[in-house]
Amino acid sequence: MKHAGDKTLDLLEDLLCEVRKHSALRERRRGAFYRKAVGILHFHEDPAGLFADLKVDGEWRRFSINSKAEQNALLKELAAVADVG
Repeated sequence: MKHAGDKTLDLLEDLLCEVRKHSALRERRRGAFYRKAVGILHFHEDPAGLFADLKVDGEWRRFSINSKAEQNALLKELAAVADVG
């Protein structure tokens, strides 16, 4: 599973805009978000679909983000962890 490329990130731009609203996060490169010096969120593309890896309680959790409902679930989880720590 490889990190999402520019074309894939173009498809996710609406989701990226929502993620960028979290003031505690910094986008060091497109689609790779950090809180302070620690990576917290990045995206992957795979023949099985699109995925996001979110660090929750110090562990990476993978979220499928192929539908609006799945993207909303990611954003809900992100809201719970983005401004903590």
